[in-house]
Amino acid sequence: MEQDIETNDHGVIAKIIYAIQQRSSMIKTFEAYRLFNGFYEGYPGLVFDRYGSTLVIFNHNTPGTSQHVIQKVADWGLQNIQGLKVVLLKERLHPEEKNRTGQLIRGTSLADSVTEWGVRYALNLQLNQDASFYLDTRGLRYWLKNNVSAQHILNTFAYTGSLGVAAGAGNAIRVVQTDINQKFLDLAQRSWHLNAFEPNRCTTLQGDFFKVVGKMRLQQRLFDGVILDPPFFSDTDGGRVDLKNDTTRLINKVRPLVAHQGWIIVINNALYLSGEDFMNEIKALCQSKYLSFEKIISVPPDITGYPDTIVTPPPVNPAPFNHPTKITLLQVFRKDGQKVARN
Repeated sequence: MEQDIETNDHGVIAKIIYAIQQRSSMIKTFEAYRLFNGFYEGYPGLVFDRYGSTLVIFNHNTPGTSQHVIQKVADWGLQNIQGLKVVLLKERLHPEEKNRTGQLIRGTSLADSVTEWGVRYALNLQLNQDASFYLDTRGLRYWLKNNVSAQHILNTFAYTGSLGVAAGAGNAIRVVQTDINQKFLDLAQRSWHLNAFEPNRCTTLQGDFFKVVGKMRLQQRLFDGVILDPPFFSDTDGGRVDLKNDTTRLINKVRPLVAHQGWIIVINNALYLSGEDFMNEIKALCQSKYLSFEKIISVPPDITGYPDTIVTPPPVNPAPFNHPTKITLLQVFRKDGQKVARN
């Protein structure tokens, strides 16, 4: 990563390249990571992520703006970052869906999988406005891979199922992945098969969260652990998700499905919900003897930015979390003491 660029935007591009260079050690460890987070590192609206051979550029600014910077950094990346061959540009505000889900601006063949800590994850980089694999939950995937052996896991709002696949890699006995969109679950299944995990250890269940967990509660289903990773906001026939104003209701929906001394992972990515307010909500729930706060799982530094690259902090203070993606581990205690039946 030594080549320089001389342009009218030299200062901006140099800042981006410097931030990318701070991640140089990640090349040897990870195939998927954030190269530059412009919201925190000095160019709001631009985010550069690496997925194997593909550089994915997210432009959250007005379509057509930032093009010179995008083109120059794309070319620099292809020339200087080992293994990069393709560039995909996603324009979040573009009126055309094909531009929002991504257009190739360099190369011809997108990466279709990445490996992280020995686990293979399927990708469809043009599936949605994001890249189908969330980089900010890398630490959670590591925790799942190392802490769920012989457990029964329910992954709600599973999306493309990376958290459930990490649980599978951690030798979970049973993983149930549920999401409202079947095409997302199809990618989850492809990840499962890429790792040659036993097919009977994983079930995908398409359906609305509220209806699925309600039915499971009537069936008296129990799990050792439940992952609760909802979108910031949604409104369906089954119910409403609003992470800024009400995470408690979602936690209480899944609590009856958790066995005695089991756990719930709660992820709240509401940008304008402070870490203090979210922790106060968690603490209020944990005043009961049936729920306890165990730990925070941090977001990795390539997502947050590094001390010498951060220019702008998040709009609302996430402390005690290190990022607006706030991840907590809660332990559940049941009055009836019931645990998962081991068949």
